[in-house]
Amino acid sequence: MRTRHRGRWLAALMVGLLGLVAACGGDSEADTAESENSIAVEHAQGTTTLDGTPERIVVFDLGVLQTLDTLGVEGVVGVPEVANLPEDLSEYGSDDYTKVGSLKEPDYEQVNALEPDLIIVAARSAPAYGELSEIAPTVDLSVDTTDFLASATERIETLGSLFGKEDAVRDRLDELAAKAEEVKNSGAADKTGLVILTTGGKISAYGPGSRFGIIYDDLGVQPAVDDLSADTHGDAISSEFIAEANPDLLFVIDRDSAIGESGESAKQVLDNALVNGTTAAKEDGIVYLDPSTWYLTSNGLPSLESMITSVGDSVA
Repeated sequence: MRTRHRGRWLAALMVGLLGLVAACGGDSEADTAESENSIAVEHAQGTTTLDGTPERIVVFDLGVLQTLDTLGVEGVVGVPEVANLPEDLSEYGSDDYTKVGSLKEPDYEQVNALEPDLIIVAARSAPAYGELSEIAPTVDLSVDTTDFLASATERIETLGSLFGKEDAVRDRLDELAAKAEEVKNSGAADKTGLVILTTGGKISAYGPGSRFGIIYDDLGVQPAVDDLSADTHGDAISSEFIAEANPDLLFVIDRDSAIGESGESAKQVLDNALVNGTTAAKEDGIVYLDPSTWYLTSNGLPSLESMITSVGDSVA
């Protein structure tokens, strides 16, 4: 009897071992398949590996959202709550898309509940990268303002590659680069310019290497003032400063209009004798840039196209 029981025990042990070997073999095949489908995405805060093309995406940046939308990418399930969405993104204000906090402050519980397989942050939301990465794979598509156009182009190429839209992206970026070169060679270097932003009745100025530095760095307009800060908030200036700089072109971004704030408009802030005495004012060179495009979605593909066109029109 003991021999018979021992035989059964050995048989059971062999079956168990064979099952374990088979299971291990299955895991190996699954791991291989997963490895073959994985996508490594290089971004501003490192490299993130994804298990194939994302199907549930949370986006915290409006420029990225604009690019995804114009490329026809599906799968966006969560977006930030924005009171004054640009017109071309108005559909994302509907209840069809879960609101996952603001542009700067994520609602981590809402993000987690959506079970995304990709979270995208950029400039305003980049500080939340670490915490969001604990929920799901996260990439930071912030643009390097010191090399704005090249960096924005690279980020758009990343999205095209990630979602199988390489050809569409390449065609549009080729056209964009050609247009930028055309603007640069069309007389922009013969013009001096000053980029300013108004908000709450105050004025800030931006120079090369700043968030609006594309006007100087990539499109060739000469800075009317040297040594302006590349800080996100620019340099606080006055109408006297503008008068002394006396630019040929004064590029104006009305932040309050972009975010839906009431108060003095940019035109009201600048309607004074000092500004009206500048070359820009006398020669129809005050250019009111589209505030949503330049302040909220400047890294989006359609916005970049529009920005280059508007600067080109001003120097023509």
